[in-house]
Parts: sequence; structure tokens; C-alpha cells
Amino acid sequence: MSTAEIQRSALITADGWRDYRLLDCGRGMKQERWGEYNLVRPDPQIIWPRHGGKDWRDWDGFYHRSEKGGGRWEFRRPLPEHWTIQYQPLGLKLRISPTSFKHTGLFPEQAVNWEWCSERIKAARAAGREVNVLNLFGYTGAATCAAAKAGASVCHVDAAEGMVKWCKENAALSGLKDAPIRFIVDDCLKFVRREIKRGRTYDAIIMDPPTYGRGAGGEMWKLEEHLWELLRECRELLSPKPVFFLINAYTARLSPTVVVNLLTELMTDHPGTITGGEVGIPIEADGKVLPCGIYGRWQSAQ
Repeated sequence: MSTAEIQRSALITADGWRDYRLLDCGRGMKQERWGEYNLVRPDPQIIWPRHGGKDWRDWDGFYHRSEKGGGRWEFRRPLPEHWTIQYQPLGLKLRISPTSFKHTGLFPEQAVNWEWCSERIKAARAAGREVNVLNLFGYTGAATCAAAKAGASVCHVDAAEGMVKWCKENAALSGLKDAPIRFIVDDCLKFVRREIKRGRTYDAIIMDPPTYGRGAGGEMWKLEEHLWELLRECRELLSPKPVFFLINAYTARLSPTVVVNLLTELMTDHPGTITGGEVGIPIEADGKVLPCGIYGRWQSAQ
């Protein structure tokens, strides 16, 4: 039986932004302000109507979905290839760039998890501990930068070389060029297994596994089939007194309760607290909240 206390929360919202704003949502689309630029993008969660008129007119970039899959950007004025925005609460400066697959290189709702990780690391550091963090499927590295800003040593792993390079740029922008960050391009499961053989341990693990994906060598990843296998391997990497374990997920097929159940099974021998729920962003136009994914968190009782 698990020694962890289980708490369930419905929704936590990323409301600490100044440089990012979710302006309006409706009819499958969202209008966002990224620094100086307004972008309109599709979102499958937005199935409610929009009441402010048929179309948005005040936009700089609009992502048009294709019936064949994917899509394309339309720009009303020349936009820079990339620009930066800041997340002031943590002192992060992050590069934004509209990509061909509609994303911008940043998931702003994850700011709530960056802050949670930062608080756990700072508390452990204040208690005299060094904290070594592993960030799997690390993408462009906002969580890596937040952990490093809080004083942790971080190992950032992603199978896409371009994403790891982007993380390096974000680290430099955030004043972390010389911070103790290892940048690794690798399949996450294979990397974890090699780390076990090397005898490495980590005090905290962050992971944001995709629903589907391919490793650096073309290995196929399916969340429902491979997540528990990865979690069991990660458990072998935990130090004797771990600080936290964070799982993010974006698949609509997975309930927050499933992630809580996984952590309950995983952390049986580690006293602590497990919480799970959704992350979201407040919508300025009407006060609704856009749900953007789910999370499960374990934190030490000590």
C-alpha cells in the first residue's frame, strides 16, 4: 500500500503572465498575444461558440488547418523569424517562433508547473541539499531553465536535436549559459536505461511524454503502451531521498486520475503527497478557462 497522501485538484491556471495573453476562444480557434504579436491557432478543446463576431480581424498570424492534416501560417505583416517573451515571476526569457506544425516553442500553461518545481528546489536548497533534476521529453526547455534558475543541476533530454538546441538558446537568454545543465539528444527510455547502468541518480524527475513519437533512432513511442515501462525505469534512477516527480500529459484519452494512480504505484516506498488535475489558461474575453493538459505530482513529505 502506498505511503503517499493523495489529493485531487480540479484545475490550476497559469495567470502570472504579462508577455502572454489568451485573448479569446471559440469555434475551434484561439487568439493569443505573444509579446507584440497576435496569433490565431486551432485548439481541439475549443468546441464552444464564439460570441464576439464571426471572425477575428486583429491578428498578425493565422494558422489554417488542412483537411489533409497539418496546415500553414498566413501572416498579415512580416514577422521576425523569432522573438522573445519573459516570464517575470521566475526571471525567464524564452524564444518564440511559429513552427510549421502550429506551435510556437512554448506551452504557457506549464508556468504553473515551472513555479511548483522551482519552489520544491528552493526549499530543498534552503535545507542544505543539492538537487539534481532529470527533464525527459524536455522540448525547448522552459522547465529546465526554471529548475536551473532555482539552483538545481539539470539533465535535459529530448530526441529532437532542434529542440535541444532551442533549449540551449533559452538557457542563454535566461542568463543560464554557464549553469550546470547537460543537453542530451537521445531516446528517453534508452537514455534512462544507460543512466541506470552508469549508476547515476536524480533527486527530481520531470517528464512531458507525447501521445506518439519517435526516438532519435526511429523508435516508436506510444503513451499507453510505454509510459509505465519508462516510469519503472525512472524509479531506479531516484536518489534515496527524492524531492519530487512531475508528469505532464496532453492526450485527451488520459484522465488526471490515471496519472495519480501511476504515481501511487510508482512511489509506494516514498512518503509524500500526490496531487493531480488539469492545467489551464484564463480567457480574457469572457472569463472562461481553456483546459490545456493534465498533470500528476509527487512531492516528498520531508
